[in-house]
Amino acid sequence: MTSTQNSEEKAKPFRLVKYFTFTSLATIFAGTMVLCFLNIHWARTLQFKQSEDYAHLLIENLNHQIYTQFQVPVYYLFGKIQLRDKRQFELMDRIVRNTLHSFKVETVNLYDVQNNIISYSFDPDLVGRKDVGGQEYLSAVSGKSTSKLIQKGDFWKVWLGFPEAIKVYTFAPLREAKPLTPISGKVLGVVEIVQDMSEDYQTIFNFQIRIVITCAIVMGILLLILIFVVRRGEKIIQHRTLERIRLKEQLSRAERLSALGEMVAGISHEIRNPLGIIRSSAELLKKKMAKTDPSNSIPDIIVEEAGRLNNIITDFLDYARPKAPHMAPCHIDEVLKKNLAFLEPQLGAQGYQIKKHDNGDIPMVMADSDMMYQVFLNILINAIQAMPGGGEIQVGIEAADDRVIVSFKDKGEGIPEDTLQKIWDPFFTTKETGTGLGLGIVKNIVEAHNGSVTIENRPIYGAEVTITLPAKTD
Repeated sequence: MTSTQNSEEKAKPFRLVKYFTFTSLATIFAGTMVLCFLNIHWARTLQFKQSEDYAHLLIENLNHQIYTQFQVPVYYLFGKIQLRDKRQFELMDRIVRNTLHSFKVETVNLYDVQNNIISYSFDPDLVGRKDVGGQEYLSAVSGKSTSKLIQKGDFWKVWLGFPEAIKVYTFAPLREAKPLTPISGKVLGVVEIVQDMSEDYQTIFNFQIRIVITCAIVMGILLLILIFVVRRGEKIIQHRTLERIRLKEQLSRAERLSALGEMVAGISHEIRNPLGIIRSSAELLKKKMAKTDPSNSIPDIIVEEAGRLNNIITDFLDYARPKAPHMAPCHIDEVLKKNLAFLEPQLGAQGYQIKKHDNGDIPMVMADSDMMYQVFLNILINAIQAMPGGGEIQVGIEAADDRVIVSFKDKGEGIPEDTLQKIWDPFFTTKETGTGLGLGIVKNIVEAHNGSVTIENRPIYGAEVTITLPAKTD
C-alpha cells in the first residue's frame, strides 16, 4: 500500500466528520433563513392585528363624534340627513377631519346603509359611487366589522415580502350612540377606513433584512473558522499519517538491512579469505612469470578482478553495516577542496570543468570529514558519468537558517522519471558495472549526520543533488 493510499484511509473518518459539520452548518443556516421569513410573517400578522384594533378604536371615537356632533344637530336643524346638502357635507367633513386629525388614516368613506352609495369621502371623486363596498359592506350592514389586507406590486415582490404598497381596509357599522355609553344602537351607516401600512411594513422588512445579513455574516465567519479548523486538522492527520508511514518504512528498511548485513557479513567472511589467497597467489605468479614470460597478462587480470571483487564486498559492508561517524568541527569547503584536488588530473584531460561558489561566510558543521569526502566524491563521479562527453559541474555552498546547503548541478540529460523514483533503492543501477549501492551509502552517511539529501531534475537540463546539514552551534 502506498503512502497516498494510507493517507486516504486515515483521512476518511475525518472527512465524515467534515461532511456532517458542513451539512449541519448549512442546515442551521437554512433553518435560520426559514425562521427569518416566518418572523416576517408573524410580525406582519401582528402588525395587521394592531392596525385592525387601531382602526376599530378610531371608528368608535368617530362614531361618537358623528352621532353627537352631526346626527343630533342635523336632525334638530334640518329634520333629516342629506349629505348632498353642502352645509351638511361641510359639517360632516369638519367633524371627520378634526376627529382623525394626526392619526395615520389615508381615506375615510361613509356609505349609505340602504343603497351601498358612498355619501362622504376624503376623495371627492368617490362621492356618489355605488356598489363599491363589496362583501365587507354587507357584513358591516349586518353589524359585523371586517378588515382586509391589500398588497400591490408584482408577484415576486409580494411573495418575497416587499410589495410596492400595503393597505388595511376596515369596514364597520355606524350606530346610534349615547354619550359615555357603549355603542349598541341600530346601524345608521357604514364607515370604511383605509390605512397605508407600507412604511410600517417596510420597517419590518428592513429589520428582517438586517437580521438575515447578520445571520449570513455570522454563518460566514463560522464557515471560515470551520474551514480553517478542517484544513488544519487535515494537515495534522496527513502529517501524522505520513510520519507513521515513514517510521514504518524506516523500520522495515532497518529490518531488511539487518538481515542483509548478517548475510553480507557471513558471505564476505567466506569470500575474503580465499579472495586474499587468490590475489596473493596471482601476485606471486606474476613475479615468477616476469622472468619466463613477461608478456603474459593473465596474472594482472586476476589481480585486477580480485581487487574489483574486494571493492564490491566493501560496498556491501558499508551499506549493510554503516559505521557511526566520528563527529568533529569541519569546514565543508575544505572537504570539497580535497575532492577537487583528487579529481583534478582527470578533469582537464577529459573535458570537465567544476565551478565552485559560495555566498560568503559559511559556518562550520559537526561531521566526519572522511565520510563527507566519500559522499562528495560519489556525487561528483556520478555527475561526471552523467556527461560522457565532458561538461560543466556547478558546486554551490550557502548558509540559511542554521543550515549549510551544498548543491551539485550537472548539465547531462537528467534522470528519467521512472528511474528517479527508484534511485534510492539498494542494488538499483542503470550502469553496466556497479552495485547500485553508491547513492544508498551517500544517503546513510548524510542521515547519520542529521542531514538530508535530495535529487531532482533541473528545469532545462541536467540533475541537481542537494545536501543539507545542520550548522555547528556554539
